[in-house]
Amino acid sequence: MIDNSTSRTLLESMLSYADTLQEELVLVRRDLHRHPELLYQTDRTASIVVTLLEQWGIDVTHNVGPHFGKGVVGTLRGGAGNGPTILFRADMDALPIEELNEIDYRSNYPGIMHACGHDAHTAMLLGLAKTLAAHRDRLIGEFRFIFQPAEEGAMPSPLDGRLLSGGRDMIEAGILEGVDRCYALHVWPELQVGTLGVHVHYAMAASSHFQVVFSGIGGHHSTPHLAVDAIQMSASYISAVNGMMTYGIDPTESAVLVFGTIQAGTVINAIAEQSVITGTFRAFSKETVSSITNGLDQHAKAIANVYGGSYELVIREGIAVVNDAEAVKDVLRVGSAIFGSEQVQIIDRPSLAGEDFGWYLDRVPGAFVLLGCRNAELAITAGLHKSHFNLDESSLTQGVRLLAHLAITEMKDEEAKL
Repeated sequence: MIDNSTSRTLLESMLSYADTLQEELVLVRRDLHRHPELLYQTDRTASIVVTLLEQWGIDVTHNVGPHFGKGVVGTLRGGAGNGPTILFRADMDALPIEELNEIDYRSNYPGIMHACGHDAHTAMLLGLAKTLAAHRDRLIGEFRFIFQPAEEGAMPSPLDGRLLSGGRDMIEAGILEGVDRCYALHVWPELQVGTLGVHVHYAMAASSHFQVVFSGIGGHHSTPHLAVDAIQMSASYISAVNGMMTYGIDPTESAVLVFGTIQAGTVINAIAEQSVITGTFRAFSKETVSSITNGLDQHAKAIANVYGGSYELVIREGIAVVNDAEAVKDVLRVGSAIFGSEQVQIIDRPSLAGEDFGWYLDRVPGAFVLLGCRNAELAITAGLHKSHFNLDESSLTQGVRLLAHLAITEMKDEEAKL
């Protein structure tokens, strides 16, 4: 049994330990920043994670994910008895963006950089794992550390062709089995370093990607009646889908659909045989996501039939990030203890950006938490996915302290239920 005094002493020890990790975390983060890896190409990052977790005596499972096998799971069981299973997630992948920062740890790879802070997320979760491992004999329950590839996008599964992000691949491997609560941190340049933000309910939208390929019959402009024009099919489709978003979706629901690219034709005087359209749509409710998904397919089918062509639609369906009310209460309480109550914000307006941590939260209660990393005095102000994105590295130990405090809180709260 862990009483209040024991819990307080354990927490103080863990927070003090986390403070000693700053230099180590900076070195890890900068090494990862120099060597960014895209989507499921995270072998180097994963190998570093595996090596460090094993050094600290944490059970490691690598090559996690039935489709791509690029994830890493660390498992730490407390030595003081049974208790809850708490999951913490970090993402490992970078973005296809050219880094323009003039820093000595800038990306070594042209056209690729950690422009979304996943290098920091990985370093912070490693810091949490080391902190908990150093105190394992005084912990109860199980702590699961998830290092996930491909948060920034999806690829067709080699098994069934579905477009899958890293979170979905790892969830299908069973990483959520037996989990009582889950958390993820995301560095947030809109918040000053030393501050914390959390949404009470919706945090981010369901961000879904789609591609439509229309196939017709090529021909000469002088005999259009002998051809099936793929450009005309695309034009009709764009108009129809825009109409669907205006008249077919409940206007009280937040939803947006935007076309991103269109590719068709090869010469000025030939009718295009094929056209390819891509885009994204973002919404919050599952019902609205389903309505848009079905509408995209039905309009493509109808237009292909009218013109006498064919179509193929591929969708990577997203899911909204929805925080659990009790988990949010814990974040607010713990965040106030770590940062001070005046430095913790409840964020009212959710973002239309997407995050595949939503798939975790759809199955297990938890929270997605925003950690301030902005510092204007150091000229660290660029937004996520920007070529000049960087972060105040003092946020690294702040993140570890927050996660460690949450681990103790969940451990203590679960005991109180027994």
